[in-house]
Amino acid sequence: MKNQITKTMTLGEIAAEHPESVEILAKYGLRCVGCSVAAWETLEQGATAHGIDDKKLNDILEELNETQ
Repeated sequence: MKNQITKTMTLGEIAAEHPESVEILAKYGLRCVGCSVAAWETLEQGATAHGIDDKKLNDILEELNETQ
């Protein structure tokens, strides 16, 4: 099992360590994994920037970690 994905990981880190997560992130409107900000923006920061609330962010994290 891979390391758990957390909201403090950068989007780039998530995509690099968990390539299967890119499709899930895109499903929730977080297509920024290919963007230049992915290198420093955390999942939580990206979610906030895209209007995703804490409950939805927790749902995303749960789904991301279930697919590992």
